Amino acid sequence: MRCEIEDYQTGWVQIYLRFTPNEIEELIERLKKLRELNDGSHFHLANEHQEKSGVADIEISLQGSNETSNMRLL
Repeated sequence: MRCEIEDYQTGWVQIYLRFTPNEIEELIERLKKLRELNDGSHFHLANEHQEKSGVADIEISLQGSNETSNMRLL
């Protein structure tokens, strides 16, 4: 998987995530498991720190029922 950041220099950034076909299958399975458990579980997309800088970690979890959304799928 590859993760890149584009800094708009406005306080906003864009994150690009690129997956191999096998990683897509694994992501789907982990998302399904997360939905089934519905117990506060989570998983991470973790950087191997082979570059000087970048996104260190992305945590994936279920949104709480009292939390408001600030993003959507397009």
